[in-house]
Amino acid sequence: MSIASMTGFAREAGTTGAVQWAWEVRSVNGRGLDVRLRVPPGFDAVGEEARAQVQKRLSRGQCQLTLTLTRGEAQPRLRVDEALLASLLDSLSRLRLPEGVRPASLDGLLQVRGIIEVEESREDPAVLQAELSAAAGRLADSLLAARREEGRALAALIDDQLTRIAALTEAAEACPARRPEAIRARLAAQVAALSEAAGLDPDRLHQEAVLLAAKADVREEIDRLRAHVAAARDLVAAGGAIGRRLDFLAQEFGREANTLCAKANDIALSRIGLDLKAVVEQFREQVQNVE
Repeated sequence: MSIASMTGFAREAGTTGAVQWAWEVRSVNGRGLDVRLRVPPGFDAVGEEARAQVQKRLSRGQCQLTLTLTRGEAQPRLRVDEALLASLLDSLSRLRLPEGVRPASLDGLLQVRGIIEVEESREDPAVLQAELSAAAGRLADSLLAARREEGRALAALIDDQLTRIAALTEAAEACPARRPEAIRARLAAQVAALSEAAGLDPDRLHQEAVLLAAKADVREEIDRLRAHVAAARDLVAAGGAIGRRLDFLAQEFGREANTLCAKANDIALSRIGLDLKAVVEQFREQVQNVE
């Protein structure tokens, strides 16, 4: 199952009798599912049916569903009463005309009242409602397809960002400043400088330095970042309505990146942490659009 975006647009339009109609629906991101409806007076029932069609297919997003109607000028239709015309012709054929009187012509016969009737084109309300209902179902399907298409693009972006987060995590793991010999040398230099400058007890300084080094270790942050990357990849692979869980993971990524930056005791590790925070923020922005 693929993921879907909460952003999409769909339109269905047609003509029934003298009425031109159009359904439109737009959706953007939202915490829950909210389908707002705008229809002309007298079309509330078909509007609620259309709202239900959209709600049945989506789980999150803020949608605006609109129906517009335009009544054009009705085109009159002419109908010839063929039975009446045939009866008139039969009667005339049996009629003995006086000398000098010509038989009636067709154009003359068509002037007889009732032979030609003018019918105004009127739409059947039941037919109009049926066509609007069917179009609402197609509209909801089109919106779902548009959101899934956008979701495929989102999935590619999210995958790229997770790859970058994983690479920066491994860069933090491999940072030379985290090697035991580098930590020992840095701490020894700091202890020696403090001992000479302040005349403090070297043993006491050594103990404090060890405690500070333990607090500054980013091993737990690196392990949690790896776990979060794996969890996010599993969610995207499973698909469905995963937006809220991805948003939670984005918050966790941000927390670990902030802690890594706070603990960094080396310029190189600090730069990795800052790069990580930038990518995590991009990740957070993208998952805000996932259903």
